[in-house]
Amino acid sequence: MGLLAFEALVIENKMERSNDSLSTRVWIPVGAALFLVALVISEIVVPQLRLLHLFQSVIYIAIVSLARRNSAWGFGAGFMIGVAWNSLNLFVTHLMQAGLVVFWDFMQTGHVQRLDTMMVMVGGLAHFILIIACLVAFFNLPKDNKKWWKFTSGGVLSIVYMALIIIIARPR
Repeated sequence: MGLLAFEALVIENKMERSNDSLSTRVWIPVGAALFLVALVISEIVVPQLRLLHLFQSVIYIAIVSLARRNSAWGFGAGFMIGVAWNSLNLFVTHLMQAGLVVFWDFMQTGHVQRLDTMMVMVGGLAHFILIIACLVAFFNLPKDNKKWWKFTSGGVLSIVYMALIIIIARPR
């Protein structure tokens, strides 16, 4: 009887660690950290963004913290905030494309004309890393009837929070 209990404990422990993947240990923190660097550089260049970026950084700290716990809430938040932010900057403002042009000019001339615009491109790259890593980690979660609900709820909450901080803290 004791051997069976020990075996069950070992199997359960392996299952808990099975999702301690490269996504949760490395890529989600890398994507979040890269985005935080882009936020800090942007707020140095454009001081009016400091309050907004301070509130925005909370999202990424929460995502990393939740991802370390293998939480579907965190994976959903990371996925959804990345998709929303990249969609806005790719298809509405086109700032990611403008940032790529600024980066290309920098590579050719060695001079940066619009560092804040280049940071939008860096933020977009960070979000692509975050989107993929969150999806990989989410699909590696053990089968659970509530994991899709948690993933979706985490995503919706991150978008609602982002909308609120934009309303409250955007530069005027």
